[in-house]
Amino acid sequence: MGPELIGWVASVILLATLARQIATQVRDDSARGVSKWLFLGQIAASTGFVTYSALVGDWVFIVTNVCILITAIVGQIVTWRKRRRAAG
Repeated sequence: MGPELIGWVASVILLATLARQIATQVRDDSARGVSKWLFLGQIAASTGFVTYSALVGDWVFIVTNVCILITAIVGQIVTWRKRRRAAG
């Protein structure tokens, strides 16, 4: 098994766990257990990792980090909506 295949398999596992977490958040009626800074920090870090991965030309990490960035944005939107509904 080549190193790139290991990277892709690890990427799929990580993205599956993140997708499951987002699905759990969508079903939960509140966002009480979610830090206000979790997704903002993840967005900032993922943006940096996407930039770095592009600069070094590593497609496994470019794709993975773009997908992680998308999950962070979706997670932030879900959290904002849940908090807004709970406050109003």
